Amino acid sequence: MDIGIDKIGFYTPNVYVDMEKLAEARGVDPAKYTIGIGQEKMAVAPLHQDAVSMAANAALSILDEEDKQAIDFVLFGTESGVDHSKSGAVWVHQLTGIQKGARSIELKQACYGASAGIKMAMGHIALNPESKVLVLGTDIAKYGLHTGGEPTQGAGAVAILLSQNPRILSLDNDSAALTKDISDFWRPLYSDYAFVDGKFSNQAYLEFLSDVWGIYKEKTNRDLRDFEAMCFHVPYTKMGKKAIMVLTEDADEADTERLMSYYQDSVYYNKQVGNIYTGSLYLSLLSLLEQGKELEAGARIGLFSYGSGAVGEFFSGTLKEGYKSQVRTEAHEALLESRTELSISEYEEILELALPKDGTDIDIDHKEVKEGTIYLAAVKSHIREYVN
Repeated sequence: MDIGIDKIGFYTPNVYVDMEKLAEARGVDPAKYTIGIGQEKMAVAPLHQDAVSMAANAALSILDEEDKQAIDFVLFGTESGVDHSKSGAVWVHQLTGIQKGARSIELKQACYGASAGIKMAMGHIALNPESKVLVLGTDIAKYGLHTGGEPTQGAGAVAILLSQNPRILSLDNDSAALTKDISDFWRPLYSDYAFVDGKFSNQAYLEFLSDVWGIYKEKTNRDLRDFEAMCFHVPYTKMGKKAIMVLTEDADEADTERLMSYYQDSVYYNKQVGNIYTGSLYLSLLSLLEQGKELEAGARIGLFSYGSGAVGEFFSGTLKEGYKSQVRTEAHEALLESRTELSISEYEEILELALPKDGTDIDIDHKEVKEGTIYLAAVKSHIREYVN
């Protein structure tokens, strides 16, 4: 059965900070941010945008009424969940008007959550061929002001509709996965901010990539020549370049040049948004599809997903004829271009805002919300109130 991505879209908040100006404010050479980690702008989530509202906005940008009636599974991948019990998928299900007979659950394994959702979706569709599944990767990467991780923050969500006979990308069922219990990145329940052992995490990422790529090659008898391009989880875009360098260490010049060329297209959106954890790999895929030249039908794209702690997986898909007509390039470019730049002081003020921890009711300032946008309007009697 042909199962894969039929629609894909993303959403990011309407404010950002310029990385060169952030570097100057921190007394750092701007090239360290723009070249050293490969970021240009960083999306910032105001208090009225959280993992749920961003996911719902991303989903509404791609779903039509037929989709909403056919979807019977909503899988919400995040490490920025808003409730210890209730799934963010339940809110998205209601906010987007998906038919009531759908299952809705939340998945967590650091940045791997959305990839886990895709694998679950493929199995579900194989058993229920008429089903459509909505997979969401939605996160706010937040390390705090004046921290080592500050320039690798970001906010956004990717929504993916999977179905039989997809119009964008057919997914192969021949992936290679690996799990190891390590402590390279973690976000304790008591902390609003993540903690990361940066050097160890980079090392673990590349070791996982090398290991799963080796397993995948042995399993499939494929090598670099079988891939037109590759996309990676990119907590910062320079990580994708490091990944290609690992894979092409013993490759011929043609393979290396091809993969590096497509890498530039695949990180265009990530450079403008920053790290969105579970959605980062799929924002990179979307960037390749929309910002790169049109590739031939059947071209194979490699995908590497990594979630600290850690789970890694390498899998692949082949492009469908006419996939360019199914993506929303103009809408996504307009979304990025319509954002407002924050001053450093405005950014710092927003980053330190937080909802009350003691259960106090709050009405949330949403003066800058654009019409048609879903947002968090209030928390009353411990219940979140979302509004379109």
